[in-house]
Amino acid sequence: MGWYDGNSGGGTQPVGLKRANALELYDMHGNVWEWCNDWSESYGGDVTDPTGAASGVNRVLRGGGWLDYAWRCRSAIRAGRNRGYRDEYIGFRLCCSAGPRE
Repeated sequence: MGWYDGNSGGGTQPVGLKRANALELYDMHGNVWEWCNDWSESYGGDVTDPTGAASGVNRVLRGGGWLDYAWRCRSAIRAGRNRGYRDEYIGFRLCCSAGPRE
């Protein structure tokens, strides 16, 4: 379902070459780490659907990437980086509220 170090060929792959998840979203795990709007601070224990801290220094990256082991390519994996940080294995996802399907 996702790109990781064992099947990526050592680089980012075009979106949509693997199966979509149950929500019809592609490449949610692996391929590139995705920038999130959350601040990278501790959630303070086990939480469900956390919103993140109100402020901080670093932003959250999620999902793992093509250079990671398969076990790291999951939604719960996260890293913190300064918002100016750039690398070839980091991207972002544009999204919007979906209307009714026709």
